[in-house]
Amino acid sequence: MNKDVKPIRKAVFPVAGLGTRFLPATKAMPKEMLPIVDKPILQYAVEEAKKAGIEHFVFVTGRGKAVIEDHFDMAFELEKTLEERGKTDVLERIRSELPEPGQISYTRQQYPLGLGHAVWCAREIIGNEPFALLLPDMLVKSDPPCLKTMMNSYSETGGNIISVEECAPEETTKYGIVAIEQTGKDAMKVKDMVEKPAPGSAPSNFYINGRYILQPEIFDLLAEKQTGAGNEIQITDAMLRLMQKQDFHAVTFNGKTYDCGSRLGFLEANLAFALDDAEIAPNIRAMLDSLEDDTIDSPRHAAAS
Repeated sequence: MNKDVKPIRKAVFPVAGLGTRFLPATKAMPKEMLPIVDKPILQYAVEEAKKAGIEHFVFVTGRGKAVIEDHFDMAFELEKTLEERGKTDVLERIRSELPEPGQISYTRQQYPLGLGHAVWCAREIIGNEPFALLLPDMLVKSDPPCLKTMMNSYSETGGNIISVEECAPEETTKYGIVAIEQTGKDAMKVKDMVEKPAPGSAPSNFYINGRYILQPEIFDLLAEKQTGAGNEIQITDAMLRLMQKQDFHAVTFNGKTYDCGSRLGFLEANLAFALDDAEIAPNIRAMLDSLEDDTIDSPRHAAAS
């Protein structure tokens, strides 16, 4: 590791969103707590960060998000009941997944002023340190974990790191897209970033998949509260300005991102993770085959008609 590179100890998780695309399911439940198989979306992001060596988890919450705090806390009544019923395997799993005492901090984003504003709300907890930023909606299934791959790259390059993934050219209008310059076998320097470019104008088909390593100077730029798209404080705008002073590198990873902020992405993630579970995968495959056979437009129905 480059001795001049400061270690990444803290990670920020913006979880203050209203989840309007999942109403009415998210009327009383935070979207970050919707389950992917048997774990909340947010827990996957926390586990990814933990495997990458993160020591302190910072949640930027909003009203109605108290259940997130409860999830990452001990549940005395539940644990006692599991113990009395001899369900030690479940009990051990619940306990093993909890961060250590003092590893979690919470702060509030009182107003929905954009992702950049949410990150800025964590400034006092992060302090003058580089940090990781993970968007829980963007669920990454990868081996090794996406953030771990970024950490390995950061240890060599320092600066700011963005995880990117290729998408179909017609989908570039949905994401933040980067213009990159290949500087080595695996190294790509970011030259520009465009948020949801107009059709046909994207500088590449590499999109930002919700994983970042950022230097603390980003907070000074966010503090100016300059608004961009949607009249919100955008993290992309602040990164573009920081890019004028510091290097940004793009890193690819071995895996796939599921946009759980959309209903289709959420359902796709559930299927992908379920098919990766040896206990239920055979039944899931049988269920999918059955659904396909029972579809009106399936070959079986076509032959029968």
